[in-house]
Amino acid sequence: MATKELKNFAVLPNESKGRLHKETQSNYRNEFQRDRDRIIHCSAFRRLEYKTQVFVNHEGDMFRTRLTHSIEVSQIGRTIARALNVNEDLTEAICLAHDLGHTPFGHAGQDALNKCMRDFGGFEHNLQSLRIVDILEQRYLDFPGLNLTFETREGILKHCSKKNALKLGELGERFLNNNQPSLEAQIANVADEIAYNNHDIDDGLRAGLLSFEILNESDFFLEQYEMVCEKCKELNQRQIRHEVVRNMINYIVSDLIETSKIIIDECKPNNVNSVRNSEKLLIKMSLLVEKKHKDLKFLLRKKLYQHEQVNLMTKKAKETVTYLFKTYMKKPELLTNELQRKIKLYDKKQHEQKKARMIADYIAGMTDRFALSECDRIT
Repeated sequence: MATKELKNFAVLPNESKGRLHKETQSNYRNEFQRDRDRIIHCSAFRRLEYKTQVFVNHEGDMFRTRLTHSIEVSQIGRTIARALNVNEDLTEAICLAHDLGHTPFGHAGQDALNKCMRDFGGFEHNLQSLRIVDILEQRYLDFPGLNLTFETREGILKHCSKKNALKLGELGERFLNNNQPSLEAQIANVADEIAYNNHDIDDGLRAGLLSFEILNESDFFLEQYEMVCEKCKELNQRQIRHEVVRNMINYIVSDLIETSKIIIDECKPNNVNSVRNSEKLLIKMSLLVEKKHKDLKFLLRKKLYQHEQVNLMTKKAKETVTYLFKTYMKKPELLTNELQRKIKLYDKKQHEQKKARMIADYIAGMTDRFALSECDRIT
């Protein structure tokens, strides 16, 4: 989308707050396109292919991974951004980067690693995503990390405690002042929720952990299901599944766009700063659709995320992450040669804290498969 088409409250590439390390601008790409391309080419993004959403990666190759999820979030986010005439490139960059810091085994892995890191500052995947793009990716001679723009980094950091926000300078100020992020970041956040809900339905049905009968307990799913069945009597179960999920996404996204237009017109933001200083989020669903969305989310938590088979996988995942962390802390000689060299550089005062964070970085970067094979190796 050409810059002249963007609304005055969109984030413009030439008005970015810039990067941590100054760089020469590209002749052919704007700043947010460069961010997107750096994210796509980084190692952490590629590893998302073997990190799970709900199901452990080796359970089957037809289920969502963090990579496919990120691409789907990006598609939804770009649609919304284009419809609202805000910056599609920035929205895409945030969507693609939002899960870079996720551990193996999804939220179960994060919970276990956070517990292991309790005495060392904790672990949170949003902060880890920022840590990856600011420090851990080593691809350039002139700076650590990917050196992304302030606006992309702002969007990656969806949540942050005030304690951590104090350490982040300007990037943490909105959490201290209760300000809002850009519209592009707000779009990426809600696109994540929409994709998560609807695609977990698809995977749950495919895995046999959900059924149409269970999902029809949701009024929202039931109304879409009946519309599809009424429209065509000859569809098979697979076609019904795809059609219902597609219709639900379209229904929610359409409502979100129209409701957000109304809210934006009422608030009349005239620039990015007025969006950030707004007392409320400007990208929202209508109250009716938000309730339908939350009710469906509650049903999924009850019937899918707490399913016996998923609980068994969750238990195994937590045990694996905990075992790896505790073993590496006791026996750092089991780590890679490079990590062992880095750990030896710290003095005694820093040693345990720095060692724990380095081990957390290492485990967080693992794929599901590698974590399981590493557990077998050191056992």
